[in-house]
Amino acid sequence: MTGLQTIASPNAGRAASLSEARALRLLTLTPFYPSVENSPQGCFISESLPELTRQRVISHVIAVQPFYRGRARPVPSEIESRWHSYFCIPGNLGLPFSGEFLAASLMKRVRQLHAHHQFDLIHAHSALPCGAAALSLSKRLGIPFVVTVHGLDTYFTLQTGGWIGKWCMQISREIYESASNVICISEKVREKVAEAANARTAIVYNGVDPSLFFPAAEEHPIILSVGNLIPSKGHALLLRAFVRVASSFPDWSLEIIGEGSERGNLIRLVADLRITSRVHFLARCHREEVATAMRRCSVFALPSAYEGLGCVYLEAMASRKAVIGCSGQGIDEIIEHGRNGLLISPGSESELSDALTTLLSNQDLRRRIGRAARRTVLSQHTLAHQAAHLAEIYRECVR
Repeated sequence: MTGLQTIASPNAGRAASLSEARALRLLTLTPFYPSVENSPQGCFISESLPELTRQRVISHVIAVQPFYRGRARPVPSEIESRWHSYFCIPGNLGLPFSGEFLAASLMKRVRQLHAHHQFDLIHAHSALPCGAAALSLSKRLGIPFVVTVHGLDTYFTLQTGGWIGKWCMQISREIYESASNVICISEKVREKVAEAANARTAIVYNGVDPSLFFPAAEEHPIILSVGNLIPSKGHALLLRAFVRVASSFPDWSLEIIGEGSERGNLIRLVADLRITSRVHFLARCHREEVATAMRRCSVFALPSAYEGLGCVYLEAMASRKAVIGCSGQGIDEIIEHGRNGLLISPGSESELSDALTTLLSNQDLRRRIGRAARRTVLSQHTLAHQAAHLAEIYRECVR
């Protein structure tokens, strides 16, 4: 871990004893947050904020999205939040400019909020656009900022490519090296940040609410998968692996929760594989519905080949389920193969079908792994753990 130059605050003396004097006041900028239109979106951010309040961190959230995505309305919450629409050039071409456009559109509002709340720190989620906006606001307001990196594509090079990708990488590097801390959701993510940026970093794993995700007394012969329906999540691989074991386990079915560009292709694949009666697509669900599905199933599988961490694995583990994930992803820092879950090689249909066979054929093993999985979450990966780690980082940044 290496140091970096941080922006000096004119209130540095006051900040020295902030944690003892009063609660820390945090401005959160995020493109991921629940809305009336999409309530599950950004739950990995919103659900930790009440716990942060218990750590004496008072949060004010500005959730942002470009104007061309339409209107978003805040979900009623104990945390003060609002949605903000900003101008941005549509598509990848607009990504390098998005942070400056966002900062310009926010400046007046944030100055007014800062005059009232006296923010001590800005927490931006993702480098673009929110990290770039936080850097600009930090310079003008004289308060530090941190940025959380949620995915493995830390420099947007996979999303954009070419000269735009290189431009985004340059911007991201400046953001990471200017932040008081770059918070990474796994060691895999931190390694990606460190490849090109001389930044101060910390790992804070996402947490789970064990009062929402808890085990049921009765389980059903269901394999559950939850995730956006995009190629990297591995749903097609899961369907092909399920076909290989389906005849040996005629009572078992597969449920898939999620929406995305691959939905049509996956439905056609199910028809081609002749397993329509055994596979159920449940579309996007509310959090309580996801938790109910977690309790109802017996096995959780998401063979994602590109995952910074994956909150759904932790939610399934908290629900005392045997989980199948992929090695080389963030989740392999938490799953110990054979003890509290199973890991397969990314893209391996044979390993996935073998793992399914192992779990579907052995109820005692499923239950033993599920119990160990919930113990892992309760001991290290609840929302309270996440909030405590974040609060410690925040206070270090304002001292």
